[in-house]
Amino acid sequence: MHPDFPKAIGIDYIYTIMAKKEETKDLIENPEALQEKLEGIEHWAEKNIKIIAIVAGVIVLAVGGFFGFRYYVDQQEGVAQKEMFQAIRYFEADSLNLALNGDGNNLGVLQVVDDYSLTKAGNLANFYAGVIYLKQGKFPLAIFHLEEFNANDLLVQARAYSLIGDAYMEQKDFEKAASYYDKASSYKPNKEFTPTYLMKAALAYEKLNNIEKAKSAYQSIIDTYWNSSEVQNAKKFKAKLETNS
Repeated sequence: MHPDFPKAIGIDYIYTIMAKKEETKDLIENPEALQEKLEGIEHWAEKNIKIIAIVAGVIVLAVGGFFGFRYYVDQQEGVAQKEMFQAIRYFEADSLNLALNGDGNNLGVLQVVDDYSLTKAGNLANFYAGVIYLKQGKFPLAIFHLEEFNANDLLVQARAYSLIGDAYMEQKDFEKAASYYDKASSYKPNKEFTPTYLMKAALAYEKLNNIEKAKSAYQSIIDTYWNSSEVQNAKKFKAKLETNS
């Protein structure tokens, strides 16, 4: 045996592999042996026809259930978007209670969340509910709904993280605020909004007296977003921290 051959593989294992190869060769070269093999499979299938039928039925039900579920969600999506239309109009008009709870004829975003939770509209309703509660100073409720919201959108998901940070800042929980501002700034970074999130993170770190992290956030704006509207403030606040340290 070659010295590099794995010791765990013994001679019995080698004989087993060789026997299987020989069996395969016999099946290919001997039509009668192949016929016997096929008859054995056919006999097994006849003997276990109920099991095969059950497995096939489960597969059909699973596939049918999946497409049926997708059809149901798609139908719900259209309804949810229509139901949410008036709530968004109320929100844009700053009629926050009507947007949140509805007007008796049209649903508010809270009801859309409850009734259409599987839809994209229901997901977006969580975002609106979070923003409304934040404006109303109901910070735990704002955090709850904004954390329920999730999206791959370049802007809105980062915005949700930032708003959660705002809610924690209002409650003077600066550590969690900084954490969410960091999440906002690191989520699909871009020159339009990331500098603002970094400024908020820096402020939260200043509140925590974590000067090094605050300076690092300001420096990220200076180095990476040097042409943003926040860069002058970043330079000024960083210089102030360096002077006082």
